[in-house]
Amino acid sequence: MHLRLPRDWELPESAVTPERDYHLRPRREFLKTAGFGAAGLAAAALLSGTARATTAGFPTRVNPDHRDPNLKPTAYELITSYNNFYEFGTDKAEPKVLANRGWTTEPWTVTIAGLCRNPFKIDANDLVTKLGGAEQRVYRFRCVEAWSMVIPWDGFPLAKLIALADPLPEAKFVTFTTFLDPKSAPGQRRDNLDYPYFEGLRLDEARHELAFIATGIYGRPIPNQNGAPLRLVVPWKYGFKYGKSIVKIDFVAKQPRNTWQVMTPHEYGFYANVNPQVDHPRWSQASERVIGGGGLLGARQRTLMFNGYEKQVAALYAGMDLRKNY
Repeated sequence: MHLRLPRDWELPESAVTPERDYHLRPRREFLKTAGFGAAGLAAAALLSGTARATTAGFPTRVNPDHRDPNLKPTAYELITSYNNFYEFGTDKAEPKVLANRGWTTEPWTVTIAGLCRNPFKIDANDLVTKLGGAEQRVYRFRCVEAWSMVIPWDGFPLAKLIALADPLPEAKFVTFTTFLDPKSAPGQRRDNLDYPYFEGLRLDEARHELAFIATGIYGRPIPNQNGAPLRLVVPWKYGFKYGKSIVKIDFVAKQPRNTWQVMTPHEYGFYANVNPQVDHPRWSQASERVIGGGGLLGARQRTLMFNGYEKQVAALYAGMDLRKNY
């Protein structure tokens, strides 16, 4: 008999987000956006209420919180209305409005290139299907601005995409280029950042089992304002590392300079790991404001090292000076 041992970041099935919280769209649209083909139709049982949430035939997996057993996902309406997406404005409320004024993310093509044996271009929906469908991960989200959420992402492990691309031995980093469409994105017509937005990870970081490409939230397709249709999710890092609306992924030999490093090098480093012991030059990172956590401005709580994922990711940075390599 084959026994599957749960990973230390997984919750038991009893802790899966209730089906009533998924706010699902019609069956045909859900299956298309999640990337399910005929082999994934077992997931349709979720929509009829006859089975616990599944994706591509596997139980939905969510991420535990060993310090706070009462960890609850942030409300869908808050996740999708309190956003940083400078391409559509610098105010938190602007992206929800401006990203849905004629900007379309269907169809969407992503290019995989650089130092890999299998470069390719593919439609976003086809990519999810090719990688076996979607799964759910409930992760903490920590913004560098010292606010936080808990988000139920749907998508696939970044490691699956990397394995498909098959990087060459000289590839040490992976970069993420986001969309450029000044006609549709008013923020890109302003002089607030050097567009397109550009991010990068060390290859071993990108291969870590927690690194994720999100295609949805709460079982719904990911909204435009949250980075549709493909968004990077690296839960132990500050949110500005989560490149939104990705159009190209490259494998490179040298450490890249990311957008915020170029714009404000005295504030943002390449790694951007959540570290409560290293303050932002303009504010403390020791605590965070929990969006939806009570009170007019949200309750405050202590910020955890690596956003609470220290056990899983600390080994990636063994021997590094985390004050210097921030």
